[in-house]
Amino acid sequence: MLLLLAFLLPMIGGAFMIKLKEEGRRRTASTVLILATDLLLIAALFFGRSLTVIRFTENVTMSFGFDNFGRIAAAAAACLYTAVCFYAYEYMRMEERPEQFFAFFFISFGALIAVCMSSNLITMYLFFEILTLSTVPLVLHELTKEAVTAGLKYLFYSIGGAFMGLFAVFYVYYCSSPDASFVMGGFLDGAKISANYGLFLAAVMIGIVGFGTKAGMYPMHGWLPAAHPIAPAPASSLLSGIVAKAGVVCVVRLVYYSVGADNIRGTWVQTAWMCLAMLTVFMGSMMAFCEKIMKKRLAYSTISQISYIMLGLSFLSPEGLKGGLLHLMQHAASKGCLFLVAGVFIYKLGVRNVTDLKGIGRRMPVTMWCFTIASLSLVGIPPLGGFVSKWVIASAALSYGVVPFAYLAPAVLLVSALLTAGYLLPVTVDAFFPGRDKEEESAPKAGDAEPSPLMTVPMIALCACTLVVGLFGPAIVSALGF
Repeated sequence: MLLLLAFLLPMIGGAFMIKLKEEGRRRTASTVLILATDLLLIAALFFGRSLTVIRFTENVTMSFGFDNFGRIAAAAAACLYTAVCFYAYEYMRMEERPEQFFAFFFISFGALIAVCMSSNLITMYLFFEILTLSTVPLVLHELTKEAVTAGLKYLFYSIGGAFMGLFAVFYVYYCSSPDASFVMGGFLDGAKISANYGLFLAAVMIGIVGFGTKAGMYPMHGWLPAAHPIAPAPASSLLSGIVAKAGVVCVVRLVYYSVGADNIRGTWVQTAWMCLAMLTVFMGSMMAFCEKIMKKRLAYSTISQISYIMLGLSFLSPEGLKGGLLHLMQHAASKGCLFLVAGVFIYKLGVRNVTDLKGIGRRMPVTMWCFTIASLSLVGIPPLGGFVSKWVIASAALSYGVVPFAYLAPAVLLVSALLTAGYLLPVTVDAFFPGRDKEEESAPKAGDAEPSPLMTVPMIALCACTLVVGLFGPAIVSALGF
């Protein structure tokens, strides 16, 4: 029952949120709902028992249960959603229809929790689709022509990717043993795989690309730079920080917990997956480096950074999976924080271009320090989370042992880290050291100040999360058996 309450409460509460048009009542209801959901989720993480809600056939069921991988993903989701909820109280004052935003905010939160606690591919796929449908309204919230176009683009990409994933789900179930519940190493019937091994590999590759659409992996990455600049900053933070990770969760469940890494290790599927991941890492970094609009730059950065996770996973090794999990956690915090900072620039100053941020550090030092810390984590500077995750992924690449990938992958990660420093750190330098010509213009003026604690505290908390991942992440992941 705890498992059901953990995701049904935010979904049902979100449906009623659409009626709360008065700000005070909406804030009170949202605070109660987010905290109650967090408490229920914590209880479910530790005490929730697996359950089957519906049994369609012998091996097709709607079932829920937390394993350690699901616990990590759900905890990351709860941290970011909680931070964004309080931030949005202030930010959504500048937007119309805030009650609509909070309604779909909570519905998507419940759907994402359900994805993390799903016990089989059918249950996971169902809530993966609900997650897509509930996040489309967050993208097109402003209802301008550009917003509607971006929302439809996100929807079409997501539907296309989901249908590719569904093909893989069907074929996996065809090859499955009677019990199709997730288990590390997979649950497939070897005889059925051998009967048509070529089709089996094609189905797995189609599934990786399909679910990878949500994660922004090439060639299905086009929705990210379209959706992020248009969506409200809290929505962009969620989409980039954790909703896109739903694609990663599905890929992990497909490859590691359904198909089994041993069944595709050394095949063309693994080679193609590694190549696509490395290409996406490099391409996303290059496009972010050339982009001047802050939120679009961060969107391209997301394409690159999430493919770090995909690259780690593609090595099909325990070390690669561990690195992917560490990067999932740190990227949720650091990129979530960066989008919230970009929202502060829009909310307080109406600034969207990185070239207009010179001297902003004097007027918003706390905000810019949050930007700097999150940026350093993405670059990979110790002791922040990005350093340990990239270190583990690079170690997994070197342990892979197959030339040229064992050396090419770390080289791509290094070049991407340099490009990341090139498109993020100059913003910090210009903000705090604008030059003498700009110094007088950037001096504090009447009315210039940091945003309210509702916006600064969530950003600070997410920066703290990146430090926690850097200091304790490897120990936490190892303690959970990875």
